[in-house]
Amino acid sequence: MTDSPVALITGGGSGIGAAVARQLLEAGHRVTVTGRGEARLRDFAEGLGNPEGLLTVVGNAADHGDVRTAVEATLKAFGRLDTVVANAGFATHDSVAEGDPAGWTEMVLTNVLGPALLIRASVDALEETRGRIVLIGSVAGFVPGPGNVTGATKWAVTGLAENTRRQVTDWGIGVTHIAPGRVETPFWDAHGSLPPGHLLTADQIADSVVWAVRQPDGVDVNTVVVRPLGQPN
Repeated sequence: MTDSPVALITGGGSGIGAAVARQLLEAGHRVTVTGRGEARLRDFAEGLGNPEGLLTVVGNAADHGDVRTAVEATLKAFGRLDTVVANAGFATHDSVAEGDPAGWTEMVLTNVLGPALLIRASVDALEETRGRIVLIGSVAGFVPGPGNVTGATKWAVTGLAENTRRQVTDWGIGVTHIAPGRVETPFWDAHGSLPPGHLLTADQIADSVVWAVRQPDGVDVNTVVVRPLGQPN
């Protein structure tokens, strides 16, 4: 167990992050999960039976100090770090011409600054293990949507993934950008309803994350776009 791989997942108390954490734990990894809600993290851990290989850390993914604390806590508890998954993010579900700017600052900080802070805080530890950075983006980071402010943040994640890869690939670190289409997760809570049509599950996206993480040494899977059948855009 002491030599098993270690992953750190932001926003891991629910949705895709929680599904990734469960699957990695089942695969024998040790996992740190972060989130802003202490009760949600506690419920998540209790739901899994408080496994020995799970560490929960309360913190804001867009706060540099909180992100560094999570990385340091992971290294102290487990002695290494092999994978980080920048999963924390949310949508305001409004448009640039008609929306409410009050929610945009927090969204941009969480969706764009958050992944950059995680990369910065973890890169030295990942270089030691020749590990992997996983960024959870969106199809909206490839396909423009009318007035889509959230989509603009996901375009930034698309750029961050490739910009990061070009710097850290020579250091032995892999970078994978997972871009889901419509997924049935709490992401849609602020929207008031789920979108129409068939939706993917969080576990189906987690399958792609875990597949990328478990690639053989020397293989760098860079971009994975996963849509449900029936989603044309």
